[in-house]
Amino acid sequence: MISFIRTILTAVVAAVATLFFGTIVVVAAACGVDHRTSPWLPQIPRIWSRCILLAAGVKVRVHGLEHLEDAAGKMSGPFIFACNHVSHFDIPVLTGVLPKHYFVAKSELFKIPVFGPGIRAVGTIPIERNNQKAAFGSYAVAAGRIRDGSSVIVFPEGTRGMAYPIRPFKKGPFVLAVEAGVPVVPCIVHGTLDVLPKKSLRIHPRVVDVHVLASVPSAGLTYDQRNTLADAVHARMADAMESLYHNA
Repeated sequence: MISFIRTILTAVVAAVATLFFGTIVVVAAACGVDHRTSPWLPQIPRIWSRCILLAAGVKVRVHGLEHLEDAAGKMSGPFIFACNHVSHFDIPVLTGVLPKHYFVAKSELFKIPVFGPGIRAVGTIPIERNNQKAAFGSYAVAAGRIRDGSSVIVFPEGTRGMAYPIRPFKKGPFVLAVEAGVPVVPCIVHGTLDVLPKKSLRIHPRVVDVHVLASVPSAGLTYDQRNTLADAVHARMADAMESLYHNA
C-alpha cells in the first residue's frame, strides 16, 4: 500500500512540477534569459528533481565530493561526470547532488510536450543515438560548452540496465572528453534500481548512494586514445562497485 501511494503521489508531483517549472523555463528562454549566464535558471532542474525525490520518499547520500575540489579546497571544474544507469531515478538523483551541469540526453526526450522544450531551455544537449554523424556533432556542441566552463553528465553505458554491474561503454562520451580536454569523473549510483527498476512502474522509498570517484585526466589525449580513457574509467567504476557493494 505504501508503495502504491508513493507511486501515485510521485506521478502527480512529477506531472505538476514538470508543467510548472517547464513553463517557467520555456517562457524565460523566450524572453531572452540565457541558461549560460542566468544565476537562477540552472537551479530550476535541481528544485524539480528534489520535488520528485521528496514525493517518492528517496533520500540521497553523496560521497566523495572532495574529489572535485582543488588544492585550496574550492570546487574546481569543469568535468565530465560519467555515471552508471539503471533507473529513471538516476536523473533526479544526480541532478540534485552534482554541481552545475548539463545532461547529454537522447533526442526522443525533446519531443515530449513541455518537458522537451523545458530541458532544451536549461541547456540539455540532444543526441541522435541511431545516427553516428549527428551524435558526434552533438558531442562537439557539448565540448564547446565544457570548454566554456560547464560540466556535463553522460551515461556511457547508453540505455538503462537491469543490474548494477558496470556494462560495456559506448565510445562517444570519451570522444567528447578527448575533444574537451577536461577530467572525467567516474560516478556510481546505487539504490535507484530498488526505487524504480527498468520495466516497472512501482516506486519504492529507498536510500540512494552516489559515489564521486577520483577523476581520470584526458588533457593531451588524442582521438586514438579514446578507448584507453574509456577502459580506465570503466575499471575505476567497476572496482568501486565491487568493493562497495560486491557487484562487479
